[in-house]
Amino acid sequence: MLAVIRIILMALAIVVITLGSTVMCLVRPFHRNNVFHTAKCMGFVARILGLHVEIRVPKNLDPYEPVVYIGNHQNSYDIFTVSNAVLPNTVSVGKKSLAWIPFFGQMYWLTGNILIDRNNKNKASNTIAATAARIKKQRISVWLFPEGTRSYGRGILPFKTGAFRTAVQAQVPIVPVLCSDTSKIKLNRWNNGKFIIEYMPPIQVEDLNIDKVRALADRTRTQMAEKFEQINQEAQS
Repeated sequence: MLAVIRIILMALAIVVITLGSTVMCLVRPFHRNNVFHTAKCMGFVARILGLHVEIRVPKNLDPYEPVVYIGNHQNSYDIFTVSNAVLPNTVSVGKKSLAWIPFFGQMYWLTGNILIDRNNKNKASNTIAATAARIKKQRISVWLFPEGTRSYGRGILPFKTGAFRTAVQAQVPIVPVLCSDTSKIKLNRWNNGKFIIEYMPPIQVEDLNIDKVRALADRTRTQMAEKFEQINQEAQS
């Protein structure tokens, strides 16, 4: 019964938040903080899932200094959990097909997020350049999932290099953000425990040779995998 109630509440929340965000975006389309405000509303739904959210942001992290945030992509709950981590001045990069989802897709586009065509490698490469140019021109940050797909409880999957290439082209730091494991959430369990979001120290890419991006991606993944295990232990304690 609890699972049914939660599903209904989450569905209603998505509808209400999407419609509210769309109205906001019609007043100020593509504003740099549309994503932030919408994400905060979506993030509140994590409480419906029975999660106690703890967010760890370094005091010296300035949300108005452009960076490339990279996060772990776990499952469909990300829309409610990862949203808690979004800081001001940030947009995400998502699949172009998202735009065709009724209401949600239009909201996702109007909030100012960047849509890419993953089935076209040439367009994807052009999108990296366009995203980097937008970071430099508008001084915004972007959020990317370097795994490229949901992990579904398999830890941190191998990284693609698009996020790292974007940071190198824009000459902005990479900031890894780890969200603790959500693969064991049960809709019929009242309390699903602690959920931790932790920002890791920025990774500087100044003067980094593009040929070394693959090595940087692999090294960053290793560091994030270690941090993922650490915060999972903390969340379970």
